[in-house]
Amino acid sequence: MMFKEITPQQAWQLMIEENATLVDIRDEQRFTYSHAKGAFHLTDQSYGKFQIQCDFDDPVIVSCYHGISSRNVAAFLVEQGYDNIYSIIGGFEGWQRAGLPIETAY
Repeated sequence: MMFKEITPQQAWQLMIEENATLVDIRDEQRFTYSHAKGAFHLTDQSYGKFQIQCDFDDPVIVSCYHGISSRNVAAFLVEQGYDNIYSIIGGFEGWQRAGLPIETAY
């Protein structure tokens, strides 16, 4: 089983229709400054909490800066046994360009 690459619009749709979890793997500063609405900040430190919150068959969407690093994390999650893994094409930058909801620190 591999992960699938999807557009930011498809990701938002999955979040609404299938209650998919969006994980953002960018650094703490960038995540705190702004992130996709409802995103979970996935780090080495928060991985345990993520495992408690997400079952192996839950849809999980991975987002990074530009859609490159998220592929590695998506592949890692598939290796861990997660079945419904997605990577956002264009990452957070693509999400912003698509005009999708964002939460900011300000």
